Amino acid sequence: MQSVAWWMVLVLLSHCFLFAPFANAQSLAAADLLIFNAKVWTVDSTHPTAQAVAVLRDRIVTVGSNSDAEAWRGPHTQTIDAAGMLLLPGFNDAHVHFVSGGMQLDSIQLNDASSKEEFARRIGDRAKRTTKGEWILGGDWDETKWSPQVIPTRGLIDPLTPDTPVFVSRYDGHMVLANSVALRLAGITAQTPDPPGGVIVRDDQGNPTGALKDAAMDLAAKGIPPLSHDQRLHAVQRAMQHALSLGVTSVQHMDPDYADVALYSELRQRGERSVRIYAAPLITDVDDQAKIGIRHAFGDPFLRIGALKAFADGSLGSRTAYFYEPYVDQPSTRGLLSDEMHPISLMRDRMLKADAAGLQICTHAIGDEGISTILDLYSEIVQAHGEADRRFRIEHAQHMAAKDFDRFAELHVIASVQPYHAIDDGRFAEARIGRDRASRTYAFRTFLNHGVRLAFGTDWDVAPLDPMLTIYAAVTRATLDGKNRNGWFPEQKLTVAEAIEAYTMGSAFAEFQENEKGSITPGKLADMVLLSQDIFSIEPEKIRQTKVLKTFVGGKLVWDANAGAGRN
Repeated sequence: MQSVAWWMVLVLLSHCFLFAPFANAQSLAAADLLIFNAKVWTVDSTHPTAQAVAVLRDRIVTVGSNSDAEAWRGPHTQTIDAAGMLLLPGFNDAHVHFVSGGMQLDSIQLNDASSKEEFARRIGDRAKRTTKGEWILGGDWDETKWSPQVIPTRGLIDPLTPDTPVFVSRYDGHMVLANSVALRLAGITAQTPDPPGGVIVRDDQGNPTGALKDAAMDLAAKGIPPLSHDQRLHAVQRAMQHALSLGVTSVQHMDPDYADVALYSELRQRGERSVRIYAAPLITDVDDQAKIGIRHAFGDPFLRIGALKAFADGSLGSRTAYFYEPYVDQPSTRGLLSDEMHPISLMRDRMLKADAAGLQICTHAIGDEGISTILDLYSEIVQAHGEADRRFRIEHAQHMAAKDFDRFAELHVIASVQPYHAIDDGRFAEARIGRDRASRTYAFRTFLNHGVRLAFGTDWDVAPLDPMLTIYAAVTRATLDGKNRNGWFPEQKLTVAEAIEAYTMGSAFAEFQENEKGSITPGKLADMVLLSQDIFSIEPEKIRQTKVLKTFVGGKLVWDANAGAGRN
């Protein structure tokens, strides 16, 4: 039996007495929730498995046998018979774009369009149903699924959208296609120069094709009307419900608008809390948090800030990830440093200011030189300010230079990675960067062998939010095109236990919350998920078919597959 410390019980009981002076001691000590007959995988190395869990208020008080939990039963205790199903800690997605993910659930869907003609048809159909003045947004298109694999142009969709502005994103979020209406509203012409860290793709005559990469996307995005409060609220509510249905109880929202954070705060104040959020606004706004003294992980269990998101480069899919050597299939480029890195001294100054203020730094870096450059900057911070528990993060950490694995470990940098990207990019990565560089793509095993901590996420809405797909990807590395059934660079596979740990304790550590959540341990928050299959014992390829039966946040049933949403 593993039970909460008696001092915590006394605190909880004294709290109960303050609000229920007429109840007897037995009822005060009773658990609010018992889950028994479960196969509990705790992600707690001191007590890895159990049969039952007892919850008092929002905390776990006992993890042990059915009889251990039964001692906490009272007349009003809710009981759930898990019928032998697998109970895990709630999943913590270390890297999402939560509001845009919620919006995408209702936006045009282009990711599975199998040809440029189908891509155009869907946009044309959407334009017919779009109110005048509204933009067509979202999309998540992927030209690598077409034959030939060509970047779409505005000429493809202009005849179908003569009056409707279109700004649809490539699924990696580093390229968009804008139609002529959107380009005109933004004032983008043949004379418009490429901004630092961005590319306006042009035809042979120098005219914009409508494809805009990285910082160039901002030129057109400025014309998009801001979300109304109700639109933002709807997107967040959709995102939260979707997350809970997948067993995601915590998310780390990268580069949110401050309006997003304000809405999260409003929902918290109204008591409409379900998914726990750690928000990391852009480092370009470092002064906003630094000047009022907020430090990392500031807030409560449902909403915290104190992190900043930076960008080093772009993406492999858009050929804007920054490499030491040129792209194999486009030798004229080796990618782009982001606009935040022009000049690099500007990024250095912002990072130094953030670190001096006690803020956590989370940097998007994908290409090998992009990653190396950020490690250089992190090293400079340590030299300038001394050793500290900073928990530097590199988001994606995709294509590593061999020399940098040791530096990752020496600087205690967390690899915040998204395994689904590996089985997606694995379809085309070698054609773009060659086999040698591809062999160090999402090198999970190599990271672990070097003592680097992994934090798992999805980058939703760039990739699906479903943790089962993420675990499947980490364990199998079977690319989405079906060409690598035994794994793309199979030496980098993880075990199911390692993948779950990265998705729970790893992600909790990445947000300074390993003492509050990430494992089913007495004293921690009662965030748990009950699965339809034992993913430890089934064939790895069947993991992606596993569903969530129940999701608990703070001991409350917030998702039940048999009934849909629970009560928040």
